Amino acid sequence: MKKEIRICGFGGQGVILAGFIMGKAACVFSDFNAVQSQSYGPEARGGAARSEVIISDEKIGYPRPTSCDLMVAMAQEAFNSYRHDIRDDTVIIIDPDLVPNHDIGRLLYKVQVQKIAEDLGNKIVTNIAMVGAIIGIDDTLSPEAVKKAVIDSVPKRFTDLNINAFERGLEAGRNARPE
Repeated sequence: MKKEIRICGFGGQGVILAGFIMGKAACVFSDFNAVQSQSYGPEARGGAARSEVIISDEKIGYPRPTSCDLMVAMAQEAFNSYRHDIRDDTVIIIDPDLVPNHDIGRLLYKVQVQKIAEDLGNKIVTNIAMVGAIIGIDDTLSPEAVKKAVIDSVPKRFTDLNINAFERGLEAGRNARPE
C-alpha cells in the first residue's frame, strides 16, 4: 500500500499542520512509514501553501509525490494551480465555499469544512475539519490514529475544539459522495 496525498491552499489555513498530522498519524500512531514535505510562499499569510504526505507500508524511496492519489484544495488559486498535474483517478476533495469554480468535467467530493469550523465558533479549525473529511472519504488511516495525532499536535487549550472539528469533518466526509 502506498498513498500520495497533496493538501493545498494558502498560508494561514493550516495546510502544513494538516499534512503533519496525517504523517504523524501514519508513522507514530499507526504502523506505516510516512514522509511529509511542504512548500509555501514568502508571505506569512495569504501566499500559496502545499503539504504533501506519502504513506506506505514499505520503505519510501523518494520523499515527494510522483503521482497524487488524493488532492485536497482549500483555496481557488491552489485548485487552479494543482489540478493540472493529477491523474484521471485522483480523488479530489474541496470545500465548495472556498473553491467555487470547481467544474472540471469530473467527479469530486465537496465538503463544507469552513462552515463546520464556523458552526463551532472558530474558523481556525477549518484544516482539522478537512483532515476529518479526508479520513471519512479515504480509509488509509484509522480515525483513532488521526484523533491521537490531532490531540498530540494542537495546543492543549484547544484540544476539545479541534476534536469536535475533526469528528464533524469525519462525519461529513463519511456522508460525502462524489458529484
